[in-house]
Amino acid sequence: MSIERVREYFKTKGIEERIQEFDGSSATVALAAQALRCEENRIAKTLSFHIKEKVALIVMAGDAKIDNPKYKAQFGTKAKMLSFEEAEPLIGHAVGGVCPFAVNPGVEVYLDVSLKRFSTVFPACGSSNSAIELNMEELEEYANPISWIDVSKLPEGSQQ
Repeated sequence: MSIERVREYFKTKGIEERIQEFDGSSATVALAAQALRCEENRIAKTLSFHIKEKVALIVMAGDAKIDNPKYKAQFGTKAKMLSFEEAEPLIGHAVGGVCPFAVNPGVEVYLDVSLKRFSTVFPACGSSNSAIELNMEELEEYANPISWIDVSKLPEGSQQ
């Protein structure tokens, strides 16, 4: 079970007790926000993509969407998400629990600037009913990203 992979990873960092598990699902931004009693935009959703020959995860704010022109400028290709069936074997986590922690070797992680609006955010922890609250420095340390990128667009009226 991939939450166990994440728990073991966080145990090496001394923060495994910070993982929150819920009775109900937190598999979507709306469900996670409900379980955590926070705004949807503070959910750090992790989207999975094929980028040429690689698999990449982009962690972004719950209210952000991929901005296709920005994505193409960043990666030199159109955005192509992994299918439901591809997620677990390629990343190590199933859809609903995809997170940037304890992923399969070779999976690249990027953090989107849409997250920087918040002092803390809530990424999943490898299952469809888990999350952890992290500040930006912790997220960067534990996700070990290639870099921060800007490939998102926010709803009208939101600040980047």
